[in-house]
Amino acid sequence: MISFLRVLLRILLPLLVLGAGAAAAVALAKSREEAPTVAPPRAIPRVRAVVAEPVTWQARIRTTGTVRPAVESDVTSEVAARVVEVALAEGSFFTAGDVLARFDPSDYELAVVQATAEVAQAALAVELQREESEAALREWQAMQRPGEPTDLVLRKPQLAEAAARLEAASARLEAARRDVERCVIRAPYDGRVLSKFVDLGQYVGRNARVARVYATAAAEVRLPIPDSELAFLDIGVVQADGIAEGAPEVTLSAEFAGRQRSWKGRVVRTEGELDGQSRMVRLVAHVDAPYAAAGPEDVPMVANLFVTAEILGPTYSNVFVLPRRVLRGQDQVLVIDGDDRLHSRSVDILRTERESIIVATGLEAGERVCSTPLEAVVEGMSVRVATEEGR
Repeated sequence: MISFLRVLLRILLPLLVLGAGAAAAVALAKSREEAPTVAPPRAIPRVRAVVAEPVTWQARIRTTGTVRPAVESDVTSEVAARVVEVALAEGSFFTAGDVLARFDPSDYELAVVQATAEVAQAALAVELQREESEAALREWQAMQRPGEPTDLVLRKPQLAEAAARLEAASARLEAARRDVERCVIRAPYDGRVLSKFVDLGQYVGRNARVARVYATAAAEVRLPIPDSELAFLDIGVVQADGIAEGAPEVTLSAEFAGRQRSWKGRVVRTEGELDGQSRMVRLVAHVDAPYAAAGPEDVPMVANLFVTAEILGPTYSNVFVLPRRVLRGQDQVLVIDGDDRLHSRSVDILRTERESIIVATGLEAGERVCSTPLEAVVEGMSVRVATEEGR
């Protein structure tokens, strides 16, 4: 009997425990209160704003180029002779009229002597023919022949031939004298020697290259810019001296001799065609006296120097200079009204630069423009303005 009770207890006791736990769970479930459902708060984005203030703005176009002489020439020999003097050194300066080289004039001086003798002989022949012509006329008159004597009787063709021979001999004498003068090569202008091709004792022929020189009066820099930038330049009308009326100013700068240097010039013209590869327009800047140093701190502009150029364009009043990040699409900005709500607006952009845009119309003074990039924008959406940046 006892064994039976023990077996029964082992079966009923787990069942009683499970039942009590289920009753307790049911009681707890009935006594729990449901929590109220609360909608999450709507997130209002924080943005930065720029206050639109009208300013006076001057267009500045930046580009680069290489310094070139405005005038560069090949000095050539006009005679065939041996070099007896060379006053050329690469990089040396000279003034107009300076002797650059001399050639041996002996052969040409002999030619002058010979041509002088030919002129004397031809002059004597002219005098003889003139005397014979006058004698023929006197003889005709003495014989009292009827009519007028012919040109042949008066020896006029022979006189004309003698005169022509004299003229030809005189021309040969002049050419011989010029060859003697050409044995001395003089500088055609104030300049500098770029390279020389002859030396003492060398025999050169006619039209041989003696040196390459360039004028120091002016330099030119070719500056490529997009054709759209021409709208901000007034090249004006080219004058007889090559400088345009009202030509835009340009500042050229470069790192040279361990320091940053700068030179002033003017844009005088554009070249006659677009660059075939870059599709850019090339401006030509003119710099006066670029190779002269006015003081101990000045440095001459060196040919082939790579320079950075800043060209000054026209000045515009009552425009707005804003950070480029305010721009959305091609011509849209976000304006923040007095209730801190966003509104999309189209503006007239005068110019777009690397860091900023210049707005001509479409904004009012004091308006706030959103400068924070936003992915999704709804017209009239509320924002919180963190800070306002004046510009």
